[in-house]
Amino acid sequence: MDAAAQYGPNVRGLAVYLSQFQLLPLERITELFADLHLGTVSEGSIVNWVREAAKNLSLTQQALERLVLQSRLAHVDETGGRIEGILHWFHVVSTRALTIYHWHRKRGHEAMNEMGLLPLYTGRLVHDRWKSYDQYRCEHSLCGAHLLRDCLFVAEEEKQPWAQEMYIVLLELSEATKQARACGQKTLDPAIRTRWLAAYFEVIGRGYRAWDEAHPPPEPTAARKRGRPKQDPGKNLLDAFLHRADQVLAFVDDLTVPFTNNLAERDLRMIKVQQKISGTFRSDAGATAFCTIRSYLSTMRKQGHSMLDALAAVFQGSPLPIAWEAGS
Repeated sequence: MDAAAQYGPNVRGLAVYLSQFQLLPLERITELFADLHLGTVSEGSIVNWVREAAKNLSLTQQALERLVLQSRLAHVDETGGRIEGILHWFHVVSTRALTIYHWHRKRGHEAMNEMGLLPLYTGRLVHDRWKSYDQYRCEHSLCGAHLLRDCLFVAEEEKQPWAQEMYIVLLELSEATKQARACGQKTLDPAIRTRWLAAYFEVIGRGYRAWDEAHPPPEPTAARKRGRPKQDPGKNLLDAFLHRADQVLAFVDDLTVPFTNNLAERDLRMIKVQQKISGTFRSDAGATAFCTIRSYLSTMRKQGHSMLDALAAVFQGSPLPIAWEAGS
């Protein structure tokens, strides 16, 4: 008897849930089914159910992409993963209510362009300082958590006091915006904003003065090397704080913009867990199915649905509808 006829949508949904969400190896899933007296399920049946779920979710994936493109704020990130033992990159584009995963052989803008979302996006992207994101002609917001880590590195490794000062300024600004949101404010108190923005640019000024003192211009007679001189991480970070101040401080002027990119990092965490457990995807098709199913399940979890109900609906031929609000 065909497996699809032998097992109903709840059983098939449970198997896919255990495989693609809880990341249990196929052998352990078959043992669990036997121990729970759910019937004898082969590893091949589970693989087929995963493929079926991914196929049934193809239209849902397209709907997710359309809704993300309409979202005012989105988070992006990427992490390495192996397919057939070869390093690839898994990319996430997510909002508070939506999640989309893709994979590509490359990490940078070529991969992002081929995935097709970011070139069309017109809202605000929250991300780290990975240069590939900068090419997109939308608004940008730099992740404060990454900037804090960069400040600590420069302060500890390069012994630059301004970086420690900037670390404190960013933390204080983050706390001020957090308290403002908790009080229901839509904007930061002007006096608080003015005080801390003045501190922000004063730290930058001290950083540049310290840099100039440590790097005096070369003597006119000194031989100059060809090409642009290489800057150290501290100078690069200082330049980012100055020239990208609007992106660093976006969370100050718009309290709906978060200080960090933690949402995307959380959404990528299970990709890393999958790699620790399995080490590699066995095929391109397996990686694609994983991304499609996880996009749906992550979205459903954000929207308060049961994972098992969501997957049972997939096998009934009607995946749960996606909730979305304009401006989200």
